[in-house]
Order: sequence, then structure tokens, then C-alpha cells
Amino acid sequence: MKIHQFKVRVRYAETDQMGVVYHGNYAQYFEMGRVEWLRNLGLSYRFMEQNGVMLPVVSLTLNFKKPARYDDLLTIKTIFKKQESVKIEFDYEICNENGELLTIGNSVLVFVDMKTGRPVTPPNYMKEKLQF
Repeated sequence: MKIHQFKVRVRYAETDQMGVVYHGNYAQYFEMGRVEWLRNLGLSYRFMEQNGVMLPVVSLTLNFKKPARYDDLLTIKTIFKKQESVKIEFDYEICNENGELLTIGNSVLVFVDMKTGRPVTPPNYMKEKLQF
């Protein structure tokens, strides 16, 4: 599955004094999207970490189109872009319940061996799941 979507409601604590989602919270929305994307493939960060591999973010970009506001029901779309060598890349789209595009983004993560702290190629179980 290249694309996964899920919904999340904006909580009050995620907003600033203007009632809009604080920009730093978008990284968490994107992480939620990746976690659910993996879970939908039958994988989890927990399983990967239990097997000695972590996926730190090495690049994150955001482009804000319109503000998300308190109590909005957001649709977070996570799009698998590519996996090359030790990296995996995702695009994101966040829309409100009216279907308006609010934010787009991109992240690059690197597969890292937890014992050595060095980049590694994805484990075979992951490679198998990424054959689209």
C-alpha cells in the first residue's frame, strides 16, 4: 500500500493563542501517519526496534497552505514515495473535513542499527513489504 489515510481531531493543547495548530505539532501528525502506514502493512516501530533497527528522521519539510484549527477533524494522508539504499521517503497531505488542503510535507528517514548507530539497509521483512 503506497497511501494510507486516517483521521485525527485537533486537541486544544495543540493550538496556539490564535486558535490554530502550532507549527511544531505537524511533525507529530506526520509521525502518526507513518506509524499507521507501517501498521497497515503489518509492521510496527516496536517490532523494528525489538529487532535492532530504528528509523530516525533526517529531513523534514512543511508547506502551510491554510491553518488547522481547534476541533477540526483532519485527514492525514501518508504517501510512500521511495526507498533507496538506507533511506525511506514519505510525502504527506493534511486536509480538513471540508476537503481543503491545509499542509503538505515530506520526510526522509534512515534505517539505523541500534547497536552500532550506523545506517543499514532495510531488514528483509521490510523490503518484502515495500515491493509495490
